[in-house]
Amino acid sequence: MAIDNDKKMSYRMYLVAFAIFVMAILISIKLVNIQWVEGDYYRKLAKDRTVKNFTIPANRGNVYSSDGSLLATSIPNYTMRFDALAPSAENFNKNLEPLADSLSVMFGKPSEEYYSELKRARAKKNRYFLVARNLSYTQYMRLKSFPLFNLGAFKGGIITEQKTIREHPIGKIAERTIGYERIDHKGENLEVGIEGAFAKYLNGKDGRQLMQKIAKNQWKPISDNNEVEPIDGYDIVSTIDVYIQDIAHHALLKQLEYYEADHGCVVVMETKTGYVKAISNLGRHENGSYYETINYAVGESQEPGSTFKLAGLISLLEDKKVDTSKVYDSHGGEIIYSNRKVRDSKKGGYGKISLARGFELSSNTVIVQAVYENYKDNPQEFVDHLNAFGLNRKLGVSLKGEGKPKIPQPQDKNWSKLSLPWMGFGYGVSMTPLQTLALYNAVANNGELVRPLFVQEIKEWDRTIKKFDKEVINPKICSQETINKVKAVMENVVKKGTGSKLYSPNFSMAGKTGTAQVNYGGGKGEGMYYSSSFAGYFPADNPQYSCIVVIHRPSVNKGYYGADVSGPVFKRIAQKIFTDVPSTNKVKKLDKTIKQQEQLYASYYDKEAKVKDNVIPNIVGMSGMDAVALLGNMGLKVQVIGVGKVKKQSLKPGEIVFKNQTIILELS
Repeated sequence: MAIDNDKKMSYRMYLVAFAIFVMAILISIKLVNIQWVEGDYYRKLAKDRTVKNFTIPANRGNVYSSDGSLLATSIPNYTMRFDALAPSAENFNKNLEPLADSLSVMFGKPSEEYYSELKRARAKKNRYFLVARNLSYTQYMRLKSFPLFNLGAFKGGIITEQKTIREHPIGKIAERTIGYERIDHKGENLEVGIEGAFAKYLNGKDGRQLMQKIAKNQWKPISDNNEVEPIDGYDIVSTIDVYIQDIAHHALLKQLEYYEADHGCVVVMETKTGYVKAISNLGRHENGSYYETINYAVGESQEPGSTFKLAGLISLLEDKKVDTSKVYDSHGGEIIYSNRKVRDSKKGGYGKISLARGFELSSNTVIVQAVYENYKDNPQEFVDHLNAFGLNRKLGVSLKGEGKPKIPQPQDKNWSKLSLPWMGFGYGVSMTPLQTLALYNAVANNGELVRPLFVQEIKEWDRTIKKFDKEVINPKICSQETINKVKAVMENVVKKGTGSKLYSPNFSMAGKTGTAQVNYGGGKGEGMYYSSSFAGYFPADNPQYSCIVVIHRPSVNKGYYGADVSGPVFKRIAQKIFTDVPSTNKVKKLDKTIKQQEQLYASYYDKEAKVKDNVIPNIVGMSGMDAVALLGNMGLKVQVIGVGKVKKQSLKPGEIVFKNQTIILELS
């Protein structure tokens, strides 16, 4: 029996040994298969799960104003973390105290607190301890030099996360025109303003950084160096002039606030080149404040009203249908076409006046009669002029979202007997403020119609990549004879017409007022409101700039005519650019409206500055543009650093003024 039991035990042992041998062979085969046959697959799988290439977005190029001020820039933003297990025990213990002291000096927390947090992170094996967020590049470099961190990623445990943020150094001014490029909630790419239109130049090439997965699904860089370094985008030099932009923005804002208007815009354009030197678009928020949310100047196409009368006047003179001396009867301020009344703003009309005078006084009855009588048998002749002026087409500006103009054509299905007379005084047509301005600028530019430009150069550091010079749409919209006559009439609009309140002997302007009813289909119901405008150029004799101001839905209790609402904004801009008249008691010659505007700025001036022109005034807290104007008139040379209000002046208040002396202003 014992022998049988021993045999059974031996069989069992052999069986187990054989099974183990077979298993060993199978395991060996599997290992060989994993190592050599499927090795590449598993190694790739392991690497994909633990090592990954992350995209490092390239810095977008900067956007500059024409005078070199930064309008938009990409700023690197850093987050610093600490892998508490990376340093050796010797390095950690040796550098812990000086590291805590350095962090305390930089961030202000007690050194003991940092000491405890770092030691706790080591004890808990925290491989992703947060040190600091939102660091600038300077702070990041300083932090990298601290004890322990200066040993690098492997020995010092430092983990760096970088991203870029877009900053606008001049704040909200011209925000919509400067624009942005981003992905909306639908996943669609939004391209707004200069940033959107020139994204292909501003966007550089993204880089790549290899990162390794650590605990809790967190990733840290494998090396301090990137796999592929990002390449920055090109810089954009815009046509915007910060000084003129500041004037235009605040002049528009003040008027919107006073008239409690819904929204408005202003554009200032260089006559010869078409460079847009300033553009402001302000809409009223429900809290009563005004913000740049929509580019009304470029995108809002509506009936322009009386500013459109310029197109009719040019057509009449160019076709030699009439001359400016032709006399028309205003018929008591009311005439009827197809049972619809055309009225003058002045009750009772203007009697019998010339065509030129009718334009100066913005008489609807006079202008409509002139257009209708001369083109009623062939309206296509009139419309052909409007088309030749380019009023039926978009300007083709670089910014996205340009509004579509509307000029009724005689062959259109909706053309009616009212179309021609209504077009005569700016109804039944539709244009954006920028499109209207282009026509006025063409007159100022002796008939040459140029495309408005927002960018003048693309650069890589100091190397020019591309330049945007003047783009001519139409070299001559009409004869020089017609241009000369129209210029004279528009100058008289300001001297003795509807814009006479704006006249000043100190500087010349020319233009046209406009007051349009919007949503007038319902009569004087709740939907109807007024749009007030003024378009023109300055100086009148040698135009350097053209400008349009449009203000929608002003409070009718305070006023709604273009000369009262929009005209003062135009005058303020011309005044500040070409005369720099300071807002003191020296401007007694200016009319009441401008005096009221100046009261805001007069409050900044030191009392001594009003009576003593031979001493340095205290200008801290004053807006930069007014400070430059005041000091310039005192014979000082002014150097300005920054934008905004004066926070520091190099010459002390009360010092004697010496001619051609230099004063440096630091603005906030």
